[in-house]
Amino acid sequence: MARNDGIDRTVARNVNLTASKIANAQRHNEREKESYTNPDIVPERLSCNVHFKTPTGSYTEMFEQMKTDGVISTRGLKEDANLYGELIFDVNSAYFYNHGGYVFAKQFYADAYKAAVDIVGGEQYILSAVMHADERNRAMSEALGEDVYHYHLHVVYIPVVEKQILWSKRCKDKSLVGTVKETIMQVSSSKKWQSKPALDENGNPMLTAKGKPILKKSYSVLQDDFFNAMRAAGYTDVQRGERGSTEEHLTVTQFKVQSEQERLEQLREAISEKQNDMESLLSDLEAVTDKLSTTEAELDSAKQNRDAIQEQYRALSSGMKNAEKYAAEFIRPPDEWLPTPTPLESAKGYRSRIIPMMAHFGKLLLKLYTQCVNLKEKCRQLVHRNENLTRQVERLQVRLTESEGREAQMNQELSDYHLLRKHMGTQVLDRTLEAARQAQAAIAKEKKQKETIH
Repeated sequence: MARNDGIDRTVARNVNLTASKIANAQRHNEREKESYTNPDIVPERLSCNVHFKTPTGSYTEMFEQMKTDGVISTRGLKEDANLYGELIFDVNSAYFYNHGGYVFAKQFYADAYKAAVDIVGGEQYILSAVMHADERNRAMSEALGEDVYHYHLHVVYIPVVEKQILWSKRCKDKSLVGTVKETIMQVSSSKKWQSKPALDENGNPMLTAKGKPILKKSYSVLQDDFFNAMRAAGYTDVQRGERGSTEEHLTVTQFKVQSEQERLEQLREAISEKQNDMESLLSDLEAVTDKLSTTEAELDSAKQNRDAIQEQYRALSSGMKNAEKYAAEFIRPPDEWLPTPTPLESAKGYRSRIIPMMAHFGKLLLKLYTQCVNLKEKCRQLVHRNENLTRQVERLQVRLTESEGREAQMNQELSDYHLLRKHMGTQVLDRTLEAARQAQAAIAKEKKQKETIH
């Protein structure tokens, strides 16, 4: 028998999850990861985990199907709303060890699942319910010289409340205005976990000195509901979780060992995150380098196109000048280019010589005019293209400068990291990193405790 000098207490927690966080919860609960940073997870015992409700697909797919089938409604929800909830039910490991271990835990959490169905509001809103039996309690195992496991239950569900949709004033039948049009099950984590009025021994609402209702925090109600359900199911040797506490109730020695394990786990995760940050930094550096090469190639191509356009423009400009010079020959005074009549030449004869010449000149002038019009249009188009290419070159030069600056910044960050590691030493840097992570975790834990009232 284990030295169970602690008090066996029921513990219930609720975690609100957005669409971006549900995938990670699924990978943990359904044991879909290839490896785990938690060394107490024993892969050989994965088959010991018990599903009281097995998911029919991914959590996201099941959510979308329920929405499609009209089982739930997301009408009016914000993009970052909490669409999922996760209930975690727990009792200290010594309680199960003292009552026979795995078989007793399965029955206990089978009854706990029934309580979860009532708390959630119906089994149809539960996506998955699984008891984890593959996590070893290292402190008890080392103390007793045998493997002892930490049994607990994860229940992932969709938080819904019943909402009545009323007929609006735009309804043609005015007699229906204000009456119930339809009732939907609205996804709403905030309304699901609203505080409730506290009741006295007679079931009457408790009031403040000013006559206002005293509210009981929803998570405190959750603790009460879980404890009362387990007591009603026959587990009379457990106590309700302490109000305002989120710790698993272990012996003092067990709690100290567990705290050290948590610190070690945080350090492992911090080192892993730092390695991931370095890999991400190197990946970003490669991406910026590739983008820099692409931008340089685009810039060279744009400059070549611009130079070609400018050369065409110069050629056309030269052609226009030649055409205008040639046309100018025919706009001199007539006495400078018309033939002089010969002596005794009749007007009819002189006219017969002039008319073909004038017709020829007319055709030449028309041809020259047409060429000038075409050349001016081409010049206009080339000027427009040249302006566009010039702007494109300017934009590419700005992008090139930004990419070069980003690459220099990343190289500097990478150099600083290696320099820091070289001068501080790996162990000193890791200890500093551990202290920073612990401080961050302590702040987050304190914040969570303030938000979560039992």
